Amino acid sequence: MESIYLFFVIALFILAISDLVVGVGNDAVNFLNSAIGSKVAPFYVILSIAAVGVLFGATFSSGMMEIARRGVFHPDQFYFNEIMILFLAVMITDIILLDTFNTFGLPTSTTVSIVFELLGAAVAVSLFKIYFTDIPAEAQDLSLYINSARALGIISGILLSVIIAFTVGSIVMFITRVLFTFNYERKLPFFGAIWTGIAVSAIIYFIIVKGADGASFMTPETVEWIENNTFRILLYCFITVAIISQLLISLFKFNIFRLIVLIGTFSLAMAFAGNDLVNFIGVPIAGYESFLAFASDSSLSPNTMTMESLLEPIQTPTGYLLGAGAIMVLALFFSKKSRTVSKTEVNLARQSEGYERFSSSLFARTIVRKAIYLNKTIKKILPAKAVSLINKRFDQSLYNRRKKIKKDTSSFDILRASVNMFIASILIAFATSLRLPLSTTYVTFMVAMGTSLSDRAWGRESAVYRITGVITVIGGWFFTAFSAFTVAFIFAFFLSLGGITAAVIAVCIAFGFVIRTHYLHKKLSAKKEKEEEKQSEANKITVDDQNVMDECKSTIIETVVSVSKLYNSVISSFLLEDRKKLKESRKGIKNFNKHTKSLKKDVYYVLRKLEEDSIETGHYYVQIIDYLREIAHCLTFIVEPLYEHIENNHTPAIPDQEKELLQLNENVSLLYGKILEVIKTDDFERIENAIQHQTDLLEELDRLKRMQVKLIKKEKVKTRNSILFFNLLAETKNLLLHTINMLKSHRDFRIHHDSNNKKTEI
Repeated sequence: MESIYLFFVIALFILAISDLVVGVGNDAVNFLNSAIGSKVAPFYVILSIAAVGVLFGATFSSGMMEIARRGVFHPDQFYFNEIMILFLAVMITDIILLDTFNTFGLPTSTTVSIVFELLGAAVAVSLFKIYFTDIPAEAQDLSLYINSARALGIISGILLSVIIAFTVGSIVMFITRVLFTFNYERKLPFFGAIWTGIAVSAIIYFIIVKGADGASFMTPETVEWIENNTFRILLYCFITVAIISQLLISLFKFNIFRLIVLIGTFSLAMAFAGNDLVNFIGVPIAGYESFLAFASDSSLSPNTMTMESLLEPIQTPTGYLLGAGAIMVLALFFSKKSRTVSKTEVNLARQSEGYERFSSSLFARTIVRKAIYLNKTIKKILPAKAVSLINKRFDQSLYNRRKKIKKDTSSFDILRASVNMFIASILIAFATSLRLPLSTTYVTFMVAMGTSLSDRAWGRESAVYRITGVITVIGGWFFTAFSAFTVAFIFAFFLSLGGITAAVIAVCIAFGFVIRTHYLHKKLSAKKEKEEEKQSEANKITVDDQNVMDECKSTIIETVVSVSKLYNSVISSFLLEDRKKLKESRKGIKNFNKHTKSLKKDVYYVLRKLEEDSIETGHYYVQIIDYLREIAHCLTFIVEPLYEHIENNHTPAIPDQEKELLQLNENVSLLYGKILEVIKTDDFERIENAIQHQTDLLEELDRLKRMQVKLIKKEKVKTRNSILFFNLLAETKNLLLHTINMLKSHRDFRIHHDSNNKKTEI
């Protein structure tokens, strides 16, 4: 019997090792993001400092191990065999869940998963115990088995940590930036030493003072001495750090924020290991301790031995903790995933513009729209001088020029990185000291998002995309919670029903699943599925056999009128930031696109209606339809970026651009008026006048491009504005070219059609 449960324990530890590797590659890397994003040091230096922090932090995890033992359930209400089933279900679920999320590249949290797995498995075992075993009526109460108050406290703590992390990060970053500005080097001699003293002292307070009683190597006497001398320790720490920092700044011109970021990397890695190590080895160690208690007395039965021993406080041997820490360090250095996962957070927090990984969403657009309205309201309330002063403190012009000169490719400056580090460290260490598990992934993530928001990295050019990214990550958290509870519940119930046989099958499923998803991941990465859209609906012919020419002329007239109106409406709505009207124009262009698409589908039937000897005539008709389709595409390529720009509340066109676009819009309307007269009257001698007008417009477009280049060099416009403006000019040029080509094709079509008719009459 013992050998069977020993197999369970071995399986628990093997699964724990897999959890350690996966967890570091996809979760622990978050403590590297600020240092990597600000490029405070070479990558190997950052990695080495983090590794030392992980090793130190592992020894602080002993107190946190109680979460796995009695955090969400009452172990004294379960028998040994039930506890082993519960723990095995949790670890099987954890490895399957994390492996699945990693295979499909979905964001997850090891803390959230372990808490909800424990809860789901405990509920399943408890319900099985209540409904499928013979127990007294007074024991048939789920609340006897589930520590509901503690479970709700843990869940609330995780939820609050997300809100608190974002809020605290935003507030502290705002104060810090107002104090130091983006030209923070000038403020270092005056405030740098004090800031460093506060940051380092705060980190030491929460990591050492508050976390000391959880460390495996701390004696009760040492913990008591630290608690009694807390103020003195912090005072000496602040004075010492401030003096050293001031000397480094004054004598060596050292950028003290680099020191804060590196210390923060160490402390955050330490806090991570202290808080998250329980997610990986807490359950296996609890299972091992349960097995030792069972094996110590051969007279005990696994079906009757209750687990009061898990209620007793215990110090986890330092060797176990250091061994787990060593595995985490190896994974940190050799896991390829650890070098790519951080891209999501760095991309969402970067100060500069560029490619946005996430698209916009309705929720994000609504938030940005409300935020813009609130911002305008606050500006009306605050004195103009106060608003001007704050804007000056957030002026990034000097920062951007220095980045260009130094060819700095960092995503954000060291000042923000330092705030990210010590705020996240404090929050995680404080929660650890209160024995509250929280998601370090989401604390570091939300702190980084809060600081980027306060630092005005989320401007109108990028806010909707960044918010969508945040929502996506948080959505992954909720999906993790639901999945963890459900899958753990199913496995625990299955193991309770099937006993030993089910346990062996479940372990084999877990390892088989890992192997299967490994190959599945390769297959998904290599394979690109091509979606083929097939439409089998046949469109009815709308042209009459004897009036193909007239129908073609009528279609072109309608097209010219529609294009002129739509182009005019799009440009006017964009300049007025009239989202509703622009949306209507966008809808009109979509309908126009569908109409031209249907015309092209009907080309085959129209050509059959033309005379058999009208080969040239048919050729010109096909050309006309092709140009109509290209005109529709041009309008689509014009309106979609403009609508997206307005929908996402990006910065509108500047006055210089607005003036030129109004003039361009007027000239385009004049051109379409001339084209319309040529088509209506069939006076093709006037076509040269239209072509000359088009040539003038093309020269005007070239001039506008040169004007935009000058605006870029003067830094009057930003990246998104420039891309939008260049796209508008390019597609307008294509629109004009295709329109004149359509006019020429119509002329040739008409001439050849009339010529064929004359030959027929003769």
